[in-house]
Amino acid sequence: MSAFNLSSAFVTFFAVVGPPKVLLAFAHVAKTRTSAELRKLTLVTTLVSAVVGVTMAYTADWLTTFFHISDESLQLAGGVIFFIYAVALVLGIHLGSGSAEDDEGQLAGPLAEGVRELMLPYVASPLAITAVLVESLEKDTWSWHSTIASAYVAVVAINCVCVLLLSRLLRRTHQTSLEVLSRLLGLLLAAVGVELFLNGLSGLGVHLPNSTH
Repeated sequence: MSAFNLSSAFVTFFAVVGPPKVLLAFAHVAKTRTSAELRKLTLVTTLVSAVVGVTMAYTADWLTTFFHISDESLQLAGGVIFFIYAVALVLGIHLGSGSAEDDEGQLAGPLAEGVRELMLPYVASPLAITAVLVESLEKDTWSWHSTIASAYVAVVAINCVCVLLLSRLLRRTHQTSLEVLSRLLGLLLAAVGVELFLNGLSGLGVHLPNSTH
């Protein structure tokens, strides 16, 4: 396992699902939870996110073969889903969060409801899953899959530590500030989704003019 490969995978995952991408999502759920509930939610979602990432890393070849999926298809689908999520942030629509009248969400309890709210941006982020699958398919060896899994777990562990350390600040963040930050982050994430979609088109042989010239 080369250090360069591990560091490259770590940087990739840090960019797509690191603290800058998830802290805002945790800030939203922290507003309606006590410190103890937020800590429990953070630990549970981090564990589930790590399990999802490790599973994807080790089963990437089998999954793509079973479903007849290409790398380009993964990038196109991941880009579209992430773009939709980002646009919803810009418009102030929080996907995955239940309404007050949602009886099913009320019966589930604060932990289950929190996991549901964090499902798209963190637990099973389409951008993160796409990155894990695409990176894992680069080499068909157990050592490489272990490298990808290790890098992903390291990033979600950093996310967990950051949320736990900043839990008080997240709970005290004003709702107006959260909405402003959501829209700014949504704009940037929309560009990330578009970039991933364009990479998928480029992989299919679609000629894209270089915008830098």
